[in-house]
Amino acid sequence: MDANVTLTHATRCRRRLLVLLLAALVSPAPPAADTTTGPAPGPRDVCPVCGMFVTRYPEWTATLVHADGHTVHFDGAKDLFKYRLDLDRYAAGRAAPERLLVTEYYGLARIDARGAWYVIGSDVLGPMGHELIPFSSRAEAEEFSRDHKGKGVLRYEEIDRSRVESVDLGRFE
Repeated sequence: MDANVTLTHATRCRRRLLVLLLAALVSPAPPAADTTTGPAPGPRDVCPVCGMFVTRYPEWTATLVHADGHTVHFDGAKDLFKYRLDLDRYAAGRAAPERLLVTEYYGLARIDARGAWYVIGSDVLGPMGHELIPFSSRAEAEEFSRDHKGKGVLRYEEIDRSRVESVDLGRFE
């Protein structure tokens, strides 16, 4: 009788193991890291660069998430770049930026700022005047630039302090 009990117990253990293995095989893989997610701004979030309430301009919102989780929101991509390009002023002692998100102009989706295309010098103004207007594709950026008298299409890497200052001043070299 003990042999039957042991055999039954062993059979149950094998079945459980088989079920666990099958479940592991058919379970979906964990999702890849999504660089377009981050906390949404709340009604009290103020742009650290200009002091405007961010939620008043949802179609322009940009977000920077530091590696330590600290998150700041902006009323446009231009202020996100001002912040990122002068971390000593705005975020001294903070962990490096981990995620940068901008709101894509046409679809209003949050996209990775590092992969976006930016139009400068168009006749479309943001909350703080001339703006770096983000797009998810080069084709959309170029079409928008043609339709709205843009002065250039830039990649993330091409945007430095002098570019941001020239956008602020309405000069588009």
